[in-house]
Amino acid sequence: MPHPTSHAVRAAVGRADVDEREAPRLYRYVVGVDRQARPLDAQESAGLGDPMAELFFRRGVFPPTARDLLAGLPEPATRTNQSVYLVGEAGQIPPGSAPELPRATRFVVARAATGRDVDLLVSTGANEDPATSFLQVAAWDRTAKVFNYYMRISPVWVWAGNSWSALAPGSRGNGCFDSHINGSVVMKELKAPWNNWQSQAAQIRLAPDDPFRLDPLYQQVIGAENLELTVRALISRWTSARLEAVTQDGTVEHPEQLMRHLFTTTAVNLASTATQSSTITAAGGDLLLPPGLWLNGDALLGDLELPVTAAVPPRAPAAHYVDSLAAFGFALEEKSSGFSQPGDTFFAFVVPEPACEDNDVVRQMVERGLITAKFAACALMVDFTNPVFSPVRERLMAHVPTTPTAVTELEDHIAQAILEAAASLPSDSPERRFAADWVLADDMWPKSFAQRIDDYLGHIGRRIRESAGFDDYVRLAESRRRDFKAMRLNEFELTLPTTNIPGDAPRLRMNDDGTVSPAS
Repeated sequence: MPHPTSHAVRAAVGRADVDEREAPRLYRYVVGVDRQARPLDAQESAGLGDPMAELFFRRGVFPPTARDLLAGLPEPATRTNQSVYLVGEAGQIPPGSAPELPRATRFVVARAATGRDVDLLVSTGANEDPATSFLQVAAWDRTAKVFNYYMRISPVWVWAGNSWSALAPGSRGNGCFDSHINGSVVMKELKAPWNNWQSQAAQIRLAPDDPFRLDPLYQQVIGAENLELTVRALISRWTSARLEAVTQDGTVEHPEQLMRHLFTTTAVNLASTATQSSTITAAGGDLLLPPGLWLNGDALLGDLELPVTAAVPPRAPAAHYVDSLAAFGFALEEKSSGFSQPGDTFFAFVVPEPACEDNDVVRQMVERGLITAKFAACALMVDFTNPVFSPVRERLMAHVPTTPTAVTELEDHIAQAILEAAASLPSDSPERRFAADWVLADDMWPKSFAQRIDDYLGHIGRRIRESAGFDDYVRLAESRRRDFKAMRLNEFELTLPTTNIPGDAPRLRMNDDGTVSPAS
């Protein structure tokens, strides 16, 4: 969940007619839809079926802090119904080495209000005054099958919308849906080693005498490897509910809202090596860079099970990485505080990779028969060497209908439109690439795609051993980091390193032969 409280929501609540002498009320403000905050009426309030509404707001209870919220739940906290996590982009920077650096550490609490299934994700400042720190909650509504998003802007609680709001034209990309872009919960670092989280791989650093160590929630903190499993399950829960809803009458009202998960990058996750950057030396052997840098392996190799035979992903000589830190001026910088430190992030080589939420929609569309595995694979293999931010693959969105389409006709409609367009387009167009794969026999396309991936990884494996080839991959990674920095998901300066590569340098793309070139 994101940390910063939306300035638009705060401003709207500030303009609302809030009389603190009256009984507290739940307000509504969906950015992009509502002009200002207003109290929810009785009918709107009755339509909220999540634990926050049922256990607090409709009973006139408005918890001022996260601790009050958790204490007010009907069942006491146990290891089976509550898990506490800690995250902070400055968490692995020793406090003594940077006293000027704000820590901005946050708690995330996964809680099952009743029963065993997590239905509350609570996010709040960890080392701040609980009464004034931000407080945000994603609450699962078991009846409506959506997440409701709430935030406390002291002393007011605001309903900021639900999962469907993330997909609606007015509110999409606004307010809390600048991060929860697809209506689901968000954990950007969703794989080991969870670069900014306390986990089995690293601890958030505190001074020995930091009074925060005595905080009851801090004493319950467990590793982010557990939160990863929870978040993946919650993403899948919303995807399942969403697909069930949009296909229940046999027609998809907005096909483009589903197919953008296949053809575009709606969100990303961040992945890194499993090695602490400070421990890497020129004589340290080989370094395994994040596989998501090369291709969407989670979808192609995992979900679609392409029979790729490359047993070992490409590995880079550690000496090339060490040299690149100086050559490209890697540093961690936070302009607002004046902090600057040479070097990479705590775990080396953080890059954006395909988002779990995009892959989950594609996987479940295949499982439900909305599209076939072959169709998904043909789409993903278009510019597969650029798994995120591919303008080439995104061009296929032009052939997706924007009007209601029968579920049974969706794939054929799109495929036929692409094939018709391909007939008059150059051989290197995304349409021609898709068409060439689409005509492969059902018993041939998995092997054909796997061979292309094997050949591609072989090219990378050879080029990455050369210093010039490795430097190209550093530039490619930085190009993709710049694309991430343009997204609303980029909330904290210390999430990614800075380099001396100019911000206006041409965007880069990976080619099938493992070379890097300017994006067209």
